[in-house]
Amino acid sequence: MNDDTRQAGLRPSTLLVHAGTERTPYGETSEAMFLTSGFVYDDAEQAEATFLGQVEHYQYSRFGNPTVAALERRLAVLEGAEACRATATGMAAVHAALLCHLKAGDRLVASRALFGSCHWIVANLLPRYGIESVFVDGADLAAWEQALSVPTACVLLETPSNPMLDIVDLRAVCDLAHAAGAVVVVDNVFATPLLQHPLAFGADVVVYSCTKHIDGQGRVLGGAVLGTKAWIEGALQPFIRNTGPAISPFNAWVLLKGLETLALRVDAMTRSAMALADHLAQSPGIARVWYPGRADHPQSALAMRQMSAGGTLVTFEVEGGKPAAFRLMNALRLIAVSNNLGDSRSMVTHPATTTHMRIGPEERARLGITDGVIRLSVGLEDPRDIIDDLERGLARPDRLQAAE
Repeated sequence: MNDDTRQAGLRPSTLLVHAGTERTPYGETSEAMFLTSGFVYDDAEQAEATFLGQVEHYQYSRFGNPTVAALERRLAVLEGAEACRATATGMAAVHAALLCHLKAGDRLVASRALFGSCHWIVANLLPRYGIESVFVDGADLAAWEQALSVPTACVLLETPSNPMLDIVDLRAVCDLAHAAGAVVVVDNVFATPLLQHPLAFGADVVVYSCTKHIDGQGRVLGGAVLGTKAWIEGALQPFIRNTGPAISPFNAWVLLKGLETLALRVDAMTRSAMALADHLAQSPGIARVWYPGRADHPQSALAMRQMSAGGTLVTFEVEGGKPAAFRLMNALRLIAVSNNLGDSRSMVTHPATTTHMRIGPEERARLGITDGVIRLSVGLEDPRDIIDDLERGLARPDRLQAAE
């Protein structure tokens, strides 16, 4: 099976198991794992021709590897992209997607609501290289229009955003960005390749932290960058080939195994997330709940135009600020306290003191990340057990002590 599987009419769940498979002469069932740093040539002439690009032959696993290539093919078919390059981590994917395209004197416009490390790249790293960085409120189309009224090289956004689940109008922003001459890079990790397809709305590049839902079981790190063949081979490939954010073949193999169950996991986790969001919205002590699949999300209509479901993340604010948030988290017995997400295990984190601590209190206030905000990544446990654990955390201190 090769990259024409999408044209053959196979559905996503089938593609997740079969797409990109290229068996060796041994006819293995599972994808082969090529744990090798380098490759040998038949003779010196073949080596020369390989480096000249006259023949196709693997050279070095920093440049390419058969197991990694299988992951890249499968992700590209699933995403509907012409090409993909896998990286060591999700942040390596974001960094490479931006730095391979930008140069001194260029201008980047980004939605303000970004993962903390992405925010750091835009706010701190890019200006060191003479790249102008402009932040806008992702939900404000007028702000996008103003920011993109002058030539711009690149736009970076994530939707839904981390951790407040803000939604950006992909079609409108892509149209504005292209008119300004920009390449649009979308971090699609919260929606996953199954629930949202940014390329269909005009995005040029999609990035993932494969560490999250694609692995989905807390085992390995990985990232991916997807786009047109011309952009991947012309801009991205030389950058990652020479800077070295290569993914381990072992990690790539684990991610291939994760993809096989992605549809089952995301479906179950999304249904549980909706049930948990509904429950939390009715719970005493909860000031507010954010979930794109609920009608009370401020951008629910837009979310459901762009996404097929609300996703696996629920964000909520507890009354009482940081002390109440910590008390709830520390009372949990089933849900883990972890800054990871997309895992088969349910996890909570306190963004103000973890993932978004370093963006500072002023920026957190702009994003609505109060000290009472908790991000819940819903796992594969029975949703009734997750609800019971949350109820334990929401119990008054006197009732909690009595129950123990």
